[in-house]
Amino acid sequence: MSDRRQFLKTGLVGAAAVAAASQLELTAFAQTSVKPFELEEITIAELRAGLDSARFTSQQLVQMYSQRIADIDKQGPAINAVIEMNPDAMALAQKADTERKSGGARGPMHGIPLLIKDNIATGDKMSTSAGSLALKDAKSPKDSFVATQLRKSGAIILGKTNLSEWANLRSTHSSSGWSGLGGQTRCPYALDRNPSGSSSGTGAAVSANQCPVGIGSETDGSIVSPACSNGLVGIKPTVGLIGRTGIIPISHTQDTAGPMARTVADAAALLSVLAAVDSDDAAGRASAGKAQDYLRALDPNGLKGARLGVLRKYSGESIKVDALFADALKVLKDAGAVVVDPVEVETIGKFEDKELQVLLYEFKADLAAYFRWFGPTSPLKSLADAIDFNNKHAAEEMPYFGQELFLQAQEKGPLTTPEYVKAVADCRKLSRDEGIDATITKYKLDAIICPTGTAAWPTDLVNGDGGYASSSTLAAVAGYPHITLPMGYVLGMPVGISFFGRAWSEASLIKYAYAYEQKTKWRKAPKFLATADVKA
Repeated sequence: MSDRRQFLKTGLVGAAAVAAASQLELTAFAQTSVKPFELEEITIAELRAGLDSARFTSQQLVQMYSQRIADIDKQGPAINAVIEMNPDAMALAQKADTERKSGGARGPMHGIPLLIKDNIATGDKMSTSAGSLALKDAKSPKDSFVATQLRKSGAIILGKTNLSEWANLRSTHSSSGWSGLGGQTRCPYALDRNPSGSSSGTGAAVSANQCPVGIGSETDGSIVSPACSNGLVGIKPTVGLIGRTGIIPISHTQDTAGPMARTVADAAALLSVLAAVDSDDAAGRASAGKAQDYLRALDPNGLKGARLGVLRKYSGESIKVDALFADALKVLKDAGAVVVDPVEVETIGKFEDKELQVLLYEFKADLAAYFRWFGPTSPLKSLADAIDFNNKHAAEEMPYFGQELFLQAQEKGPLTTPEYVKAVADCRKLSRDEGIDATITKYKLDAIICPTGTAAWPTDLVNGDGGYASSSTLAAVAGYPHITLPMGYVLGMPVGISFFGRAWSEASLIKYAYAYEQKTKWRKAPKFLATADVKA
C-alpha cells in the first residue's frame, strides 16, 4: 500500500548501529555488470511464437529465466526481487511442452513462466509468507483462486517475489520493498533507489527481465506505484474482477491482484487469464459476465474520439514530471483524443482519513479469515499472533521500523462497529457516486488521466519512505480500475501516466493505454546503475 506514506509525520531516529546495518544492506553486491540475456524485453506474443515454432521449449524458458535470476538477483546488481523459486517449475514446463506437442496451446499464457507476489497462496512446495518470518514455512494445503487460474491456463509459476512486508500495512515508517524474510528489494534503474511497494519484487523482477510478466496485488498503489517506478505497465482492475480467495489480505473493500508487464499487450494477456468469477469472494460474484478477452481491446487507433479528463490535482509535485505530462497530452490530442483540461473530482481530500479506518478494521478481520481458510496448519491464527511473533523476534523483524499500524488495527472492534460502517459508506459515496462517477458524468468523459506519481526515491532504512507522490488513492478507495504505463524518464528514472474510470471499464482503459503506448514506446530496459544519473 504505497499511499501509507501519506500518514507519515516524522522519521525514526536511527541509532548508529541501525544506520550502519542499513548501509550494509543497501550497498552489498553493488556491482552493476550484467551478462547479455537472450530473452531481454521479449514479449508474450514473441514467446508464444517461439514455442509454436519450436525455437525453444518451455523447459528451456524455465532454465533461461532461472539462470537470469541466479545471475542478477542475489549477486551482480543484486536486485533481490525473488523470495523463493518453485522446485516444481521444470516439471510444469515439461508438462506444458508435452501438451503443446499433443494438443496445442491452451491459450496465450500456456507454457510461459511468470513470478507472483508472495502473498498469493500456492498449494505446492513453496511457502506463502507475505514477507514475514512468522510464515516462512507456511505451505498452503490448497491454491488461491489466482494460482488456480494460472494452472488452468498452463502458465508456469516460476517462483515468488519479495514485497513490502504484510503488503505495507505494518508501520508508518517502513521502507517499501523490505521484508523480514526477503530483505530490501532494489530498483533496477538505480540500485540505491526504492522500487516502491508493496508489489516491489514483482515490479523489479519484471523490469529486470527475470520473467516476462508477473502478478502483484494492490490495496492502494501497490501495483501502479511500483509499475511507475520500474518502467512497467500495471493494471489494478475493478475489485472483484480477479478473485481474492487465498491472498493474504488487507481489505476486502480495496484488495485486488493484477498484472504487471513490460507492454500493454502482455498485461492484457495475463488479465484475460486471471479475470473470472470467484464464487467464494463476494466481490467476485458481482463480476459475473464482466470478464473478457482483453487482447481484443488492443487498437492502435483506440484514442480517436475518446474524451479524457485531465485531473490536475496530481500535477505540481515535480516540474520534470509535469513537462512529460504536457508532452503526453500533445500525443493524446494528436492521436485523436478530446482532452478536457482540467476536470475536478470535488471529493478528493474528504475520504482519505476514512480510508485508513476501513483498512485497519478490515485487516484485523480479514487476516483472521485468511488463516481460517489456510487451515489448521497455519502458523498464525490472528493479528494478535503476528504482533506477538514480531515482539519475540524484534531483532529480525523490527530492526528498522516497528508495527504501529498492527497495534492500531488490533484495537479495532468487529465490522459491525458504527465507526467502521460509516467509514465504508462514506468512502464508497465520496470516491464513487460523488467522485469518479460524478466527474465522468459531469464532463461526459470516457476516462480520467493524470501522472501516476513522481520518480523513485532513495531507499532509506533509517527514516523510511518519503519524497514520493502518488495518484492511486481515488481509484483504490472506489475499487475502480486504474492502468499506468511509462510516460518518460526523469534523469533516467521512469515515471508513468495513469488512466482510470468507472467500474468494469478495463477494456476501454486498455484500448487507450495501448494506443498511447504505440505512439510513444517509452519502455527501456534498466541499466542497473549504482545510483541515479543526475547528469543525464
